[in-house]
Amino acid sequence: MAELQQKQHEPEGKTYRIEGLSCANCARIFEDNVKKLEGVTDAKINFGASKIYVEGETTIHEIERAGAFENLKIRNEKEKRVERVPFWKQKENWKVYASAFLLLISLVLSVVYGERHIIPTTGFFLSIAVGGYSLFWTGLKNLSKLSFDMNTLMTIAIIGAAFIGEWREGAIVVILFAFSEALERYSMDKARQSIELLMNLAPNEALIRRGNEEMILPVDEIEIHDLMIVKPGQKVAMDGVVRKGSSSLNQAAITGESIAVTKTIGDEVYAGTLNEEGLLEIEVTKRVDDTTIAKIIQLVEDAQAEKAPSQAFVDKFAKYYTPAIMAVAFLIMIVPPLLLDGDWSTWIYQGLAALVVGCPCALVVSTPVAVVTAIGNAARNGVLIKGGIHLEEAGHLKVVAFDKTGTLTEGKPVVTDLIAFGITENDALALAAAIEKGSGHPLASAIVEKAKQLELHLSSIETEDVQSITGKGISATINEQCYYVGSPSLFKELKADLLTDEINDQISVLQAEGKTVMVLATEQNVLLLIAVADHIRESANLAIKRLHRAGIQKTVMLTGDNRRTAEAVAKQVGVTDVRSDLLPEQKLTYIKELRAEYNHVAMIGDGVNDAPALAAASVGVAMGGAGTDTALETADIALMADDLDKLPYTIQLSRKALKIIKQNIIFSLGIKAFALILVIPGWLTLWIAIFADMGATLIVTLNSMRLLKIKEK
Repeated sequence: MAELQQKQHEPEGKTYRIEGLSCANCARIFEDNVKKLEGVTDAKINFGASKIYVEGETTIHEIERAGAFENLKIRNEKEKRVERVPFWKQKENWKVYASAFLLLISLVLSVVYGERHIIPTTGFFLSIAVGGYSLFWTGLKNLSKLSFDMNTLMTIAIIGAAFIGEWREGAIVVILFAFSEALERYSMDKARQSIELLMNLAPNEALIRRGNEEMILPVDEIEIHDLMIVKPGQKVAMDGVVRKGSSSLNQAAITGESIAVTKTIGDEVYAGTLNEEGLLEIEVTKRVDDTTIAKIIQLVEDAQAEKAPSQAFVDKFAKYYTPAIMAVAFLIMIVPPLLLDGDWSTWIYQGLAALVVGCPCALVVSTPVAVVTAIGNAARNGVLIKGGIHLEEAGHLKVVAFDKTGTLTEGKPVVTDLIAFGITENDALALAAAIEKGSGHPLASAIVEKAKQLELHLSSIETEDVQSITGKGISATINEQCYYVGSPSLFKELKADLLTDEINDQISVLQAEGKTVMVLATEQNVLLLIAVADHIRESANLAIKRLHRAGIQKTVMLTGDNRRTAEAVAKQVGVTDVRSDLLPEQKLTYIKELRAEYNHVAMIGDGVNDAPALAAASVGVAMGGAGTDTALETADIALMADDLDKLPYTIQLSRKALKIIKQNIIFSLGIKAFALILVIPGWLTLWIAIFADMGATLIVTLNSMRLLKIKEK
């Protein structure tokens, strides 16, 4: 009872979307302001996705008040964004135009009357007042709280410039600041558009048939098992299974595949995909919040909140950097006049300019914008990267290890050869299929499928005491006789003399052809050899060539299959190394050995059978994430389509992101160092300072947006 009461009193959390959030430093201030609201117990901001999670009792109005310093607008997470106004028509930009017009007139008047005349001075004052009104209001409020962000520093600098008579400089700085803020908003919006595009892919409503009645319903009201009707040219609104009709669906939004996929009765379809041809009737299998596209969006937005290692470094550095810059600016103002007989107005001006230079906006935003852009680009191309740390790690990779079945091969093995001994092929195959029908292994499925094709009657065969022999086979009792179905290595361990020279020769011939051989035997005799082949993926050979060209030092195939079959497959796909006859725990051990030697190792698997090896690798990559909840949840990176060609693209994107992050950090620190050096000869001006800060922020953001152009080759 006490536990129930405690749960009832626990604060509930809610997520809101933020509009107008373009500054990483401001995001932290906003988060702190929300935490201080009455009734709020905790708040956590996701700058990349422009969302805030609030725990406790509050209202949208109160949250907006906490973000009033940046004029932030808040809406519920599920609420659709109002129609986007073109950037140049946005209300926030009108003050920039008006202020710039006043500045231009004042500059002309200053040529006519002189810079110190009352008429141009009045014009400069009006330009400052119009363009910097919200800046001053926020800056003065922050100053009263001793909170030193960009608004505070800019307010001090502009008021200081006016105080020493530099009205023109103050007006130019206000315009540059307002203009760069507008461009920063624009560039951050562009960087976030990749996620907004995903959010708008699935329709908000669908045509539903319930009984004999057809109706158009909002997706929130559609229930599992409802029958959804999708006409040609329409998008699928919900995940489901085709119950009637057949058509080609463009799944590029989910899997990144450019070629449409044929869907017929029994096939799974995803919300956000486009029906190109026929009429489909689809049984809804998931609610709107559980669809594959909804999960992708949620995971991508969560990934954008995860801090990359370089971002953690920058955040730590910025904590010490800002106070240090403020101390330097103060010393610039007082030391030369007091100790070197310098002019007070000159050095106060230099100190004010140093304050503007010191704001860490460009540095703080250098990593998250690149991470947001790269993860968003990857999601649009059918690759789910689940955080900045995995993005960076993928850029460092030296070794890539592959599972064989379902990764380098299609994972749909078929029986190619049957060789029986002392029994008919059909009778022997029926026994093997009866034993294997409860197994989920792909090789077992191939045997059962072959039996079905031959219309063998398995129901009359009763199996007892079925036991799996990990990584090697299965045993069962039929009519008090013990049977084994497994790899040749199983029988070498159990009873080596069962495999005669003749049988071993036949096994060797089949394995040399790249086929996997399974043996059906009793404790006395071998009854059947079953050869199974799994087709190599069309993309495997090309993908591995591209990986080697990209600088991957070693590609390894890991398989539980025998050495001859493994080597035949490895030769076809072009990997540099192969490890065969591996049990799951041996795959794990080998991945650990690779990490000890190379440090940065990726493991590519199906996200289920290879879970331990995926977890042990630096980066675990799951194939075919679409429709596979386990892959989406367990892997660091999920390739939404079964397409290995996405792997070289992912590594290329990650390496480019790493390069851009380094460029951003070096540039943002370098430009500030250069600006501060200008203090020594007294050359630093307020407009140079604003270029050094807001200009650097803008350049860093635009540089990060180059990641949007990285495409699969």
